[in-house]
Amino acid sequence: MKRFNMIDEEFICEHCGKKVSKLNYTARDHCPSCLYSKHVDILPGDRENKCCGLLIPIDIEKFKDTYKIVYKCEKCNELHKNIIANDDDFDEILKIMQNKT
Repeated sequence: MKRFNMIDEEFICEHCGKKVSKLNYTARDHCPSCLYSKHVDILPGDRENKCCGLLIPIDIEKFKDTYKIVYKCEKCNELHKNIIANDDDFDEILKIMQNKT
């Protein structure tokens, strides 16, 4: 099981430039507007990955009773997954799902 270091902090999205607020129920790990993330962790919340490439949302997959965003790092091509957040832009989620088909 992966260790989880709870870091819920504000940041400026490096893809769309919007100010992203704390999630306040778990760790914020992606922009709720454009759904992009940043490749900064090796284990969740450790901030030890030196890659720091943008994680591009490429797919949505079912996970238990929710969904995960599947990411591909633009710099190192690794794949990562993050659970969607309550405030994620549903239209962006639909766009990702439609681009898959």
